[in-house]
Amino acid sequence: MPAPGTPQLARKLGLFDGTMIVMGGVIGSGIFINPYVVARQVHSTTQILGAWILGGLIALAGGFIYAELAARRPMLQGQYAYLREAYHPAVAFLYGWGLLLVTQTGGMAAVAVTFARYFLKLTGLHWADSAVAAGTLALLTLVNCLGVRAGSNVQSVLMVLKGAAIAGLIVCGFYFSPVTHVAAVDTTFSLGGFGAAMTPVLFAYGGWQTASFMAGEMRNPKRDLARAMVLGVVGIVTLYVGVNVVYLRALGTVGLAATTTPASTVMEQWFGTRGASLTAAAIAISTLGFLGQGMLTAPRAYFAMAADGLFFKSVAKVSEKTRVPVTAIVLQGIWAIVIAMSGRYEQILNYVIPVDFFFIGLTTTCLFWFRRRDRSPSDHPVPGYPWTGLFFVVAAWLIVAATIYNYPRESGIGLLIQAAGIPAFLFWNRRRSA
Repeated sequence: MPAPGTPQLARKLGLFDGTMIVMGGVIGSGIFINPYVVARQVHSTTQILGAWILGGLIALAGGFIYAELAARRPMLQGQYAYLREAYHPAVAFLYGWGLLLVTQTGGMAAVAVTFARYFLKLTGLHWADSAVAAGTLALLTLVNCLGVRAGSNVQSVLMVLKGAAIAGLIVCGFYFSPVTHVAAVDTTFSLGGFGAAMTPVLFAYGGWQTASFMAGEMRNPKRDLARAMVLGVVGIVTLYVGVNVVYLRALGTVGLAATTTPASTVMEQWFGTRGASLTAAAIAISTLGFLGQGMLTAPRAYFAMAADGLFFKSVAKVSEKTRVPVTAIVLQGIWAIVIAMSGRYEQILNYVIPVDFFFIGLTTTCLFWFRRRDRSPSDHPVPGYPWTGLFFVVAAWLIVAATIYNYPRESGIGLLIQAAGIPAFLFWNRRRSA
């Protein structure tokens, strides 16, 4: 850890900041586009909404679990520290390794290119989307280097804007779309189809856990981070289910399955070409907010790795002026830009899911160990424990198994990248011990 007298992270964030960070880590472009994938797997209103509600319950279970983890271990590094303390520094290192090389940066590169495409569509500029994506990532990197308050303020503003855009879509849906799509559809229930529908649903709900990295910069992480986890997830579930109700009111199950851009289709139905432009603007804002959240949160994991002596020492340095880990932020920004410019972000995204959900499930099991060790009640106990925790772990690891089964090549590459972290850990651990 940093020596006495060296600059430390600044505790400037409160409950509102934490809640916006939780929601900002989840809501990107997917909710405007991906519900059609669910509608192609299950074919009744009940099953479609059931998938999104079940996904929301799983996410809420995760929110409660991480809330208790935050209350029990209100330390600097969040998820990284939970894994380190419950299991071994090697496990925490492998998590951070995958976060830097694949999970976080690959996702950010893909989202940055998505933002660039909608930005160019709105402005009519004829620039390369990879160049716009790289410039956006560089700008957000700079903003976050100016201080945690600067990064959080930008992220919060963007989160409020995209939340307002989704809420506006919901309100318009109930105003402009009476329930007219009552055509007969296939209501046969298929466990395989429902399971396939849950994969994009749970992927859409993922990302709230990265808010745990900000514990070291919250004024009262034991109280505010725990509450932010639950409030943020409840807000996300409300918006996601509401949007899907609107899609089904406006398009019906058949219409939703027939379009790959449901938000644009619905808005054009209501407002013509102006609706398509409004949708493009909403998606651009939403993706930019998602990028802002990723640039704010994940570098704290690389900072923690370096502070443990398991990464380059410079990554553990905190700027004396801005009190943020500038090197960690810049490192993430540069690697995300490299991926965006290389054009390989889409392939990398296919490697993400098994690694990401494996560590989400593993982090949940940390709570079982902490409860056994602490033998004391928590200020934010998980409702229905231990069944809630078991339910969430099984759900997360079923997603891992299903992804490996359906995409063995992509999953294998992701797992190989993860395995490459083992010799890297041995190198840094030996260097630390020398």
